[in-house]
Amino acid sequence: MFKKSLANLKTSAPLRSSDRRKLKQRAITAFGFTSEEGDILVPEGILSVKFNTHLDEPGVAYIDPDGDPLWFTIGKGSEDLIPTIYTLWRKEDLLPFLSTPAAVIPILIGGADLMIPGVIHCPASLREGQLVAIRQYVRKDGKGALSPPVAIGHMALPSDQLRTAGKDKGKAVLIAHTWKDHLWDMGSKKDISGDTVLDAGSAEERVENSDGEDEDAKLENASPPPPTNDDSGPTPGPSNAPTISYTPQQVTELLSRSLVQAISTTLKSLPPSGFPIPATIFYTNHILPSRPAFPTLVLPLTETSDDNSGEPPHIDSEITIKSSTHKSLTAFLKTAEKASLLTLKAPQKHSQQPDILVTSVNATHRNVVGHKPFVTVREVEATAAKKSAREEKAKDGQAGGGEIGIKELWKPHQASVDLFEGMGGNKTTLYSITEIRSLLNSYITTKNLVNAREQAYINLDDLLYSCVSANLKGKSKKDAEPQPEVSKFMKRDELGRNIIERMQSWYEIRAEGKDPVTKKGTLSPIQVTMKVRQGRKASTLITGFEPFLVIDAEEMAEDLRKACAGATSVSPIPGKPANFGLEVLVQGKQSKAVVDYLMAKGIPKKWIEISDLSGKK
Repeated sequence: MFKKSLANLKTSAPLRSSDRRKLKQRAITAFGFTSEEGDILVPEGILSVKFNTHLDEPGVAYIDPDGDPLWFTIGKGSEDLIPTIYTLWRKEDLLPFLSTPAAVIPILIGGADLMIPGVIHCPASLREGQLVAIRQYVRKDGKGALSPPVAIGHMALPSDQLRTAGKDKGKAVLIAHTWKDHLWDMGSKKDISGDTVLDAGSAEERVENSDGEDEDAKLENASPPPPTNDDSGPTPGPSNAPTISYTPQQVTELLSRSLVQAISTTLKSLPPSGFPIPATIFYTNHILPSRPAFPTLVLPLTETSDDNSGEPPHIDSEITIKSSTHKSLTAFLKTAEKASLLTLKAPQKHSQQPDILVTSVNATHRNVVGHKPFVTVREVEATAAKKSAREEKAKDGQAGGGEIGIKELWKPHQASVDLFEGMGGNKTTLYSITEIRSLLNSYITTKNLVNAREQAYINLDDLLYSCVSANLKGKSKKDAEPQPEVSKFMKRDELGRNIIERMQSWYEIRAEGKDPVTKKGTLSPIQVTMKVRQGRKASTLITGFEPFLVIDAEEMAEDLRKACAGATSVSPIPGKPANFGLEVLVQGKQSKAVVDYLMAKGIPKKWIEISDLSGKK
């Protein structure tokens, strides 16, 4: 609801004492907290401000004296108060909550609703349309932990239907407001507090978990959280989670499904030249990474140890060859060969490679064709790596701060070389415009070249005349346009411009945490162009950002996708060589958002050029 900036934001006005008491009573009636808590959640000096959402829905926000929005309503004349994230951080038990994996939270912040497969914990007896909070569920030191509330929304269906929905897809919660959205941005943007680690007592008091099988089923299509422990081995340290174990026959079944998963994904796309593959490498690089990240979704177990902690079950079995019925990799692969899933070749005698070789896989096998993909260990690890990389980049960006340093430089070249040597300069030095003017003024003063009659003019001696009368670089005498004969005197500023035109352009860019870059050529501004593409659809195109060091195309596309709540893409610039640069496309006319993003990255505004080629509407 607040994924875009608020429109028609009016000036905030303090509530009268009587209106503040009415608001407090409304909140107490709706949410059942005490009068003392009401003084904290509806404090003295609270203000109101009217706004419109990006969908043109009218609303009212109630803001505390420090600027944090505490409550809001949506709809003309609506009496339905909704607490903000800031309010829930003051009283976390104000609303019942659902929990979801860490990887789902950025999706909610981007404007999506919470889907059924993304729900881990859900209380009973929630009705459709009831306000709920969303909290992030993670595991720390073998125990479950919950973040403070990070989103607020209305139940899309009753919780009893949600708890029995199994693997059905659909919306669980219609999100109204999230941490880091534009309503939250109106406040102080304080840091989120630490997670609450669940023990048996707190879990019974605060989290009512669905049964283990249903919970695992709901995770099937959810974005997996970054791994906090290895599912294939026992979790170190004490844990209140129920423990389940797979038999050797079940481990064999899981490894067989992992092999089918690998054939249906990575192996079927390998060219024939990618084979043969030694058995050990085949197992390490393809089968193990293709194991299910959530094994109970692939092979459910009904027998678990009695536990009411409300935490997801913990697997006490290694999903490896040693734990299977085969005990050896060769036996496992020969069984797969008998099933026509792959073909093997024995190693040659006296070969330095003792492993048997996998020479091909059967991507048309009925088990492969009918295979239903699942979330793998490889995908979970990749998600965690990407998240870690983004956090590192964000930290680097925060540490850097400020504008990047851009300096235009010039080097003596051709006709200007003799002049600079005559002025006491060096033909290999790169000069800024200030340094060029300083050298020129010193030379003019030393040679007494100021015109006696017109002080604004400089008399040109042989060195100056030879430089400014030479053809501009890049133009031969044959191709050059006829130029009028150069006068023997010239204004000081005009003389400086003429000299610079006959020098070689360079530029230097300095950014925090990066090595300075000095290159020959003229630095062009970043181009932000709005055009109409595909009929009447307007798009914003960004090009020429590569030289500025701090902009990455893929990262910019992802950040603008979230900021603009629209589609983005990265592609080579049409009609240009492959190495010419990339073009980032953002759906809609988004020049302001793009400029704000570039300036936040440290690009000075003078180096951003905007053009609107979309025509008038």
